Formats: sequence, C-alpha cells, structure tokens
Amino acid sequence: MKQLEGRVAVVTGGASGIGLALARRFASEGMRIVIGDVEAPALELAVKELRGGGADAIGVPTDVTDPVQVEELARTAEREFGAINIACNNAGVGAGGLSWEAPLETWQWVIGVNLWGVIHGIRALVPRIIEQDAGHVVNTASVAGLVAAPYMGPYNASKHAVVALSETLHHELALMAPHVKVSVLCPAWVNTRIGESERNRPANLVVEHTEQQSLMQQALSGFLANGLDPATVADRVCDAIVADRFWVLTHDDEDAWMTAVRNRARSVTEGINPGFSGV
Repeated sequence: MKQLEGRVAVVTGGASGIGLALARRFASEGMRIVIGDVEAPALELAVKELRGGGADAIGVPTDVTDPVQVEELARTAEREFGAINIACNNAGVGAGGLSWEAPLETWQWVIGVNLWGVIHGIRALVPRIIEQDAGHVVNTASVAGLVAAPYMGPYNASKHAVVALSETLHHELALMAPHVKVSVLCPAWVNTRIGESERNRPANLVVEHTEQQSLMQQALSGFLANGLDPATVADRVCDAIVADRFWVLTHDDEDAWMTAVRNRARSVTEGINPGFSGV
C-alpha cells in the first residue's frame, strides 16, 4: 500500500506499547485511527494524545477475547470513517511457567487474547478491508512464534499459531483478494508493559503466582526495560506496509534471538534435536 494518507487503521491493544506506537506513526502519515483496548483509562489518554497532535482518532473499549466486542469495534470504525484499510491485530499478554504446571486459567487467558484475539480480528475486519481498493493486515506475533524458549509454553503456543495463521491468510488473500496484503510482526525484546499484563487479567482467570514465577517476572521486566523503543518497531511495520512485506523482524542479524531463529531452522532442515542457549 503506497498511499497511507487518508486511510483508516484499526489497532487493537492500541492504548500502550507497540499498539500506541503504531497509532502515533499512522497519525504522522495522515491516517485516521481507531484504537481498541481493554484498559479504558489508558484508552482515553491515548485518544486524547492523538487528537491533541491533530489526528482524527477515536477509541472503542474492546476485549479482543469477545467476538461481539471486536465486531462492534469494526462496525464503529466503519460507521465513523466509512472504511477500514489497515487492521493491526496487536493486543497481547504474557504469562507462562512450566508447561505441565501452568494453570489452565493461564493457558485460557493467554491463548484467548493472543490467538483468539487475532482470529476475531480477522473475521471482523478482513471482509471489510477486502471491499476497499487496497488494504493490509498486520498480526502481532513474536520472535517466540519462531523459536520456543522454555517456561513460555502458553505464550509460545499462541504466537506460533499467529505466525501460522498469518501465513495462511497471506496465501488465501493472494488467491481471493490480492489487493490486500499481510504482515506478521515478530519482535524480540521491546520496551513495553507486557510484563505487567496481569493488570488486565480477568477476575475469573486470576491465579496465585509461585515464587519461581515471581522471579521470572523480575527477570522479564529487566529484559523489557532494555528493549527496543516501540517507535522503532512501528517504523518497521509502516515500512513493511508500504513495501507489501510479510515478515517484520525487529532486531538485527547479530541479535541473540535472530541466532536462535536461524539455529531452529537449521535443526529442522538437518534433523537436529532442538537446543536453546538462552537470550
């Protein structure tokens, strides 16, 4: 999609982190923006900021695990701006633990947001995008969708699924609606609040943390604090949309995560048992 000015973008999880950075970047391109987010106070602040900068933006409280709410997000965007050109299925949470110990509530929550949120977004938004002259779908996965680190079973499973779903969507649209393109965003460490995802965990899925999980949380916070600026990620996404590029990797070839991705691919093609040295 070469022309972004005047287009309409819908961004889930758009009140903070990568989602807010995407909204800001789209606004700088003269796009109209619809943010969906489950965190109402942050959503209000994000929209106020965007409008203060001159953007035409609205916010819609949205729990992406609920298909009814995602459909309402799409309807509101269409009603307010008349079209949807870009969909960023970006909302995500992080939680894990040993695969056999992670509570079912954690599996349900992480997969509900990270995978079902993308599924609901595709079902609600893609048919509307197809009706336009040009469109683009950006699904936020993770480098954890390309390589599986330990203690991250729910998160890894959800993000691998998002990568597979995005590739499938890419092929389907190439056949059925070639004017609509797809990108899958696979960031490594980015300085966001995903380490504080528990603030938005539904009450019926809350669990007590073990000491091990608390220590892992502290380590995660350190990695994230030193991560990439979300604005840099948004720049790369915007570049991918303009270039019709599918893969959006955020880190340089020398990054440890990228080495892990290459090693994983080699283990598949050469029949080597998986290994993981840590990053």
